[in-house]
Amino acid sequence: MSLRNRELMNLVVVGILTALGFASVYIARQSVVSTASLSYAGFFFALYLAAHLVCRLTVPAADPYLLPMAALLTAIGVTEIYRLNPTDAFRQGLWIVVAVGALSVTLALLRTDYRRLESYKYLFGLGAIGLLMLPALPVIGESVNGARLWVHVGSLQFQPGELAKIALIVFLAGYLREKREVLAQGRLKDFGPLLLIWGGAMLVLLETNDLGSALLYFGIFLAMLYVATARIAYVAGGLGLFLVGAVGVWKVTPHVQDRVTIWLHPWTTNKVYCPLSGHLDLRQNCQSFQLVKSLYSIGHGEYAGTGLGKGTFATVSGRPIIPDLNTDFIYSALAQELGLIGAAALLLVYMIFVLRGMRISLLAQDGFSKLAAAGLTFGFALQTFIIVGGILRIIPLTGITLPFVSYGGSSVVANFLLLAGLLLISNRANREMLR
Repeated sequence: MSLRNRELMNLVVVGILTALGFASVYIARQSVVSTASLSYAGFFFALYLAAHLVCRLTVPAADPYLLPMAALLTAIGVTEIYRLNPTDAFRQGLWIVVAVGALSVTLALLRTDYRRLESYKYLFGLGAIGLLMLPALPVIGESVNGARLWVHVGSLQFQPGELAKIALIVFLAGYLREKREVLAQGRLKDFGPLLLIWGGAMLVLLETNDLGSALLYFGIFLAMLYVATARIAYVAGGLGLFLVGAVGVWKVTPHVQDRVTIWLHPWTTNKVYCPLSGHLDLRQNCQSFQLVKSLYSIGHGEYAGTGLGKGTFATVSGRPIIPDLNTDFIYSALAQELGLIGAAALLLVYMIFVLRGMRISLLAQDGFSKLAAAGLTFGFALQTFIIVGGILRIIPLTGITLPFVSYGGSSVVANFLLLAGLLLISNRANREMLR
């Protein structure tokens, strides 16, 4: 079976699973199977069939599992978002259409040779800096839950850091390919770029008050630096610098201090000052309310889950138990309705996606492709770890989205651009192997 036929067969399986998921939600909500559930599944299958046809024409030798896994993750996300809020599910569906369009345009424009992007690496670097600084601007920048990550222009709200991540990876792939021999020598003066990127990460942390975003960008840099030089000392030194810088920012930034306190001590037996109400209250009823309710939601799912559409996410009066459930905490909703088994299976899909991405990096023949594939894959993996780790209280909680699953237009578009990059690199690597 050819690679594209294998991809098509996997998409058929995803289409069936999507239909079953929507049908389960409809049965739980209305006690009947509506034709709308099948129409949603049919729409998504048609959308990804169109993406498959574009892949067949532009990247015929690309990995056959990446697109089906992206389709499965987006289907899981939209199904759960519909279960929580049908209006948000409709908007998310529109953003997925836009994202698939961006994927198709990217594949069509770069199918001949994506490596020409390396010639514009410094423009991508400046673009990444510009995008990261947009939320700091006084007019269009917007602070949500204490973190300044959003830009608001008219009715459009987006998170420029998602696109900055892609631009940063392209810049680093080009720069490190050019400088890797010099960096591998480990001379003291060659630590300049490391210190520069570290300083940039600390500035991002200071401007956005978000530890997760700074960790994501700096983690991507360290991973790509290690791939380029194979020197573990750079990684150890970089992690040390980040910890020192993070502790320094923690001491002077109240929002970061609050996040760390919530992480370490989400429950209190004595009342503490609640900045939301201005009165004394238990921390689990104030700052750590979301995290604590999220943990209860995960625990309520037990092993097998309550079933799609049967979770408890609102009070009797209709008030949501966990605010922002379809964005930052959608993993908690899935863990309750799918249980430990379903939540572990979801993480397994992410792990397989990362495995295929790293395999693409190993198969790539040129340095730029290797670094780009490794950076895109590691960024995807680290982002997943940061949000899931925050929800499970492994690390402090941040506002990073769960790739392909969480509600949000800028996130889903950026992840489909990431997918396009991996497909382009995989296509070239596989074709060169067959020569």
